[in-house]
Amino acid sequence: MNSDSLFYIIIAILVLQFFIETFLEYLNSKHYSDPIPQDLKDVFDENEYKKSQAYKRTNYRFGLFSSTFSIVLTLGFLVFGGFGWVDGIARSFSENPIVVALVFFGIIMIGSDIVTTPFSYYRTFVIEEKFGFNKSTRTLFFLDKIKGWVMTILLGGGMLALVIWFFQWAGANFWIYAWGLVAVFSIFLNLFYSKLIVPLFNKQTPLSPGSLKDKIEAYAQQVGFELKNIFVIDGSKRSTKANAYFSGFGKEKRVTLYDTLIKDLNEEEIVAVLAHEVGHYKRKHILFNLSASLLLTGITLFVLSIFINNPELSLAIGVSQPSFHAALIGFGILYSPISEITSLVMNNMSRKFEYQADNYAKITFGSQPLISSLKKLSKNSLSNLTPHPAYVFMHYSHPTLADRIKNLKS
Repeated sequence: MNSDSLFYIIIAILVLQFFIETFLEYLNSKHYSDPIPQDLKDVFDENEYKKSQAYKRTNYRFGLFSSTFSIVLTLGFLVFGGFGWVDGIARSFSENPIVVALVFFGIIMIGSDIVTTPFSYYRTFVIEEKFGFNKSTRTLFFLDKIKGWVMTILLGGGMLALVIWFFQWAGANFWIYAWGLVAVFSIFLNLFYSKLIVPLFNKQTPLSPGSLKDKIEAYAQQVGFELKNIFVIDGSKRSTKANAYFSGFGKEKRVTLYDTLIKDLNEEEIVAVLAHEVGHYKRKHILFNLSASLLLTGITLFVLSIFINNPELSLAIGVSQPSFHAALIGFGILYSPISEITSLVMNNMSRKFEYQADNYAKITFGSQPLISSLKKLSKNSLSNLTPHPAYVFMHYSHPTLADRIKNLKS
């Protein structure tokens, strides 16, 4: 297949994905005013429900505007030779393929982030501010941006440089070494994310001695879950929304509670949320997700190795000289429909895992504290209680609140 045909296929994929996503958002928006399910009547009062509807509609309109801007910009970049222009700039720096690729992706990444920053700024300081969620300052917002750039350059740039070096050294077999690199990096990140990455953005402190810590430790001992690390993260410096997460495995596992979670929930509800997270660990969901992610990465890299040497793949995005980095862009777009399918499968598995974790919490601690915690968290985040089933199927990694409560009561 020649580059012109591939170019039009790339355009068609981008446009089709945009229209499917826009249609799903439209379907979802038509359910914003649906009656609240009977089990969720106590989540919102009348004023809070109106506020929730206003929040959803505001985000829907803003999302429609930003996604339209994004697709127009992307199509314009393709049609008017934007990738070829950036490639020319990158090649003016060096003839080394690794340097050229790093400059090429660096320009695209930073340029894209600069263009989209006004949108994230508006979402944070206008929409989230209006509905009482934002606690971030402008200094913190831009500092996060800079830190994100530095991390992407160091980690992403280092990984890309090694992958291209593998390609130059091993040819079509580069995917095996690249896969090994990704596997080592992913496992390392899973083990030490909370120790190495989180402190760059947030402060973590050990949970203070007291009744909450005693209850958490008593529960962990009851279910045979060795837990030495319980931390509180200062999520309130950016948002009022609450969360908790489990990271690592083996001796490096730890539970992290947002300070907003401790503020919004009572101690029984916090332990119930923790029980849900322990359920994920006990049911080996974390190990499954990591293994599945690595398997899918290996398959993707193998398919990439088959097509990467085809010059038409590079020329399809408008560059004049075939290269690994240009082919990577073209492949990424052409492979995206397959990625969508694997994402659907993973989301379906994730929803099943959430039911299993809920069931574990129900059996080992109790359903009522988890139900009340889920309701409070949904209320405080003004979440959508009546999403369209098609939208849930395509995007939700968790079951709807109504479905989770129905399962917990069964």
